Amino acid sequence: MSIINSFSEEYSFLSNFTYSPIVENGVTYPTVEHAFQALKTLDLQERQKVVNCNTPGRAKRMGATMVLRSDWEKIKVHIMRTLLILKFNIPEFRKQLLATGDATIIEGNRWHDNFWGDCVCPECTEPGENILGELLMEIRSNL
Repeated sequence: MSIINSFSEEYSFLSNFTYSPIVENGVTYPTVEHAFQALKTLDLQERQKVVNCNTPGRAKRMGATMVLRSDWEKIKVHIMRTLLILKFNIPEFRKQLLATGDATIIEGNRWHDNFWGDCVCPECTEPGENILGELLMEIRSNL
């Protein structure tokens, strides 16, 4: 069984930073990252600021400064699943995800994210939870 452990080059489409316009609750977000960060808050003005960020990196940085909705920790995985389903309903992305076959998908990173992925830096010695990879494989199996 093959393993995909980097969301770059041929697998960059798996990244939440990839341009993939999705509509959630009547709002068009340029990337899953924009939508995820915006949905951290219930403040519509703050959400709009995230939508207007010109890069997903800026959206992520802005999301880190917002006051989180009180239920965020309980719903963040559900929100991510919903946004990924929207992304992979886009035919181009659905086709690419299906083309990964039965490969294990791991969101390998070096920024110490052991919830959504699995950090491979020397400091992180325990395997990450890889929630993002698990969601991608779940969605793929349901397509």
